[in-house]
Amino acid sequence: MNPLWLLRMARWARHPPPLSRILLVLAVVGVCVLLWAVEQVWGWPDWLTPERAGGRIVR
Repeated sequence: MNPLWLLRMARWARHPPPLSRILLVLAVVGVCVLLWAVEQVWGWPDWLTPERAGGRIVR
């Protein structure tokens, strides 16, 4: 483990992030888990699958 991570963890232990940031992170993780669960139950729709256009990557 990088020593900078240890310093970051020590700083978080002394000064924890505000509750609003913790709730934001939990909400983002919850949305990701929800999307994963929907994909597992119903599958990924074909119309959302990207396709190559003439062998080139369209950007």
